[in-house]
Amino acid sequence: QVQLVESGGGLVQVGGSLRLSCAASGSILGINAMGWYRQAPGKQRELVAVITSGGTTNYADSVKGRFTISRDNAKNTVYLQMNSLKPEDTAVYYCNANRIRTLTHWEYDVWGQGTQVTVSS
Repeated sequence: QVQLVESGGGLVQVGGSLRLSCAASGSILGINAMGWYRQAPGKQRELVAVITSGGTTNYADSVKGRFTISRDNAKNTVYLQMNSLKPEDTAVYYCNANRIRTLTHWEYDVWGQGTQVTVSS
């Protein structure tokens, strides 16, 4: 069973920075695209950033120039560096892997449990 475990969330002041990490565990041979999503209270979950196995990235317009997604394929880990944080960035951030190949099977659309990011003004 593959699991995604996020870490690095917390409380930060406006203009501050946080770095989120998401590590995949299990008998993993490879992971296709990995991404970060967020969900604020009363709002739908939205895409923040995504990165392919080859390193191609895509960002939501609201975070372009402030957030950077990266990954370490050897560690099956994806990161989200968040700078110049704003109150509207406050949300639960979720890690996602769209397709994971294991020793015995493929798993699709795998989600982490989420980590809270709160930006205070």
